[in-house]
Amino acid sequence: MYLKICGLRDPAHAAHAARLGADAVGVVMSPRSPRHANRTEAAAVIAAARAEAPAIDTALVVNTLPAAEAAALAAELGFDVLQLHGPYDAADFADARRILPRIWRATSLASEPDLRAGDRAEERLLLDGATPGSGETWDVRPLGSDPALRARIGDGWILAGGLSPENVAEAISHARPWGVDVSSGVESAPGVKDPGRIARFIAAARAAGGPGRGATAAS
Repeated sequence: MYLKICGLRDPAHAAHAARLGADAVGVVMSPRSPRHANRTEAAAVIAAARAEAPAIDTALVVNTLPAAEAAALAAELGFDVLQLHGPYDAADFADARRILPRIWRATSLASEPDLRAGDRAEERLLLDGATPGSGETWDVRPLGSDPALRARIGDGWILAGGLSPENVAEAISHARPWGVDVSSGVESAPGVKDPGRIARFIAAARAAGGPGRGATAAS
């Protein structure tokens, strides 16, 4: 089970997540988000996570920046991955990939009911709830039980949206994802991460889904 802790701004929280075995950390750069990080905060998160786990993936998450501009920013700051969240088309992904090879696609079945993994040539598909960052839960059961849907999304996808230490094990059991991503579910207030909830989330996901794939597997 691949674990990503997203929406980080505090390097201490990034180091904490990496120390506990997170496979990836994510930084949001979107001025409308309570998790928006500036360049200094983003660079500090990357450095802190890598100091604890050199093989950890670092992801820049955007939803408003033009794709090529976002990819250039990710490369400049030293991110491994650019996660494009929202209505970016195939041309946007191609523009970004010319600058940074590793591009993830974050979307939802609510906005793209007929989505098919790989049609943006993305490295990973991340399936979120209808309102990203809201912490709202959504019905993930079809992801594990609908053969046609499973065929369209493939095997290497990441589940997000409304996950928390309290429900991640059940979500993994129902949806059978390759990985999970959490942000608001490990916060004490919007944009404020809670180290205890990060620890409980990682422990619950590991118990339900098994060892990590990235930094944890390499350590």
